Amino acid sequence: MIKVSVMYPNTLGARFDHAYYRDKHMPLVKSSMGDKCLFYTVDKGLAGGAPGEPAPFVGMCHIYSDSVESFQAGFGPHAKAILADIANYTDLQPVMQVSEVVVGQ
Repeated sequence: MIKVSVMYPNTLGARFDHAYYRDKHMPLVKSSMGDKCLFYTVDKGLAGGAPGEPAPFVGMCHIYSDSVESFQAGFGPHAKAILADIANYTDLQPVMQVSEVVVGQ
């Protein structure tokens, strides 16, 4: 299983609409990808590692798929529409990472 993490750096003055991201954007991703997205999670950054330190990321999602190929097959055909929707909730440039899940629940 793989996890695709899309993380939005916590940047002073940037716009990030958590409600839109949670209620519209991520359901769009899931419905577009169908069963190629096994499930996803959404995180809202609260704090950094030290007391009073801001979170390094304002928000992020993690999309779980069987494999990189499965993710690409589900995301690729809808990439243009999914990426175009980003402007509806943020002006940040996301950071993306693909990981192999080596320990799960």
